[in-house]
Amino acid sequence: MLVRPKPLAAYPWFIRLFFWKQKRTYGKVLEPGLLWGRSPWVFAALALLYGALNRRGSPLDPALRSLVTVRISQINHCAFCVDVNAATLEKRGVGEDKILALQHWRESDLFTPAERAALDYAEAVTDTRGEVTAAIRTALQERFDEDARAELTGLIAFQNMSSKFNAALDVPPQGFCHVPQLVPGQDAARKTEAQR
Repeated sequence: MLVRPKPLAAYPWFIRLFFWKQKRTYGKVLEPGLLWGRSPWVFAALALLYGALNRRGSPLDPALRSLVTVRISQINHCAFCVDVNAATLEKRGVGEDKILALQHWRESDLFTPAERAALDYAEAVTDTRGEVTAAIRTALQERFDEDARAELTGLIAFQNMSSKFNAALDVPPQGFCHVPQLVPGQDAARKTEAQR
């Protein structure tokens, strides 16, 4: 990685609380958290934003949120993000066939019209050369109300920031996802985790 984590005791107490929550949720402290934690106030704000986007009362279906975050992670070449977000997608009941089809969702019949609209929008927003066309906007308006569209846009922006941060710093996967061919470097990550 381009930036190394500090020893846990070197982080402020309030950041260690976030690490405690990560360990409780994921079984370990997440590598990106250790890196974001080098800027404690930014990390705290980021963690709160993630919690708001991932809340139970979101107008967006949990599986849809995970589909979008995995797809953006794939586009941005973030192995860590694909790993952790695909594991969440698995926990939210999405089958392996659909997870593997996500990279080529346009050619698959496994995705609902709402999922297709959200994925099309996510790709258009993520691709800096792309454009959110009138057809993409119309498809969204037909399937999501204004609150859901605003939150979907926020989720897309957040995941782009997160995956670009992790990809730029070369954060490796941590072995969360159980779909073998989805995450590049996953086998190496599992071996590293087993050695710790």
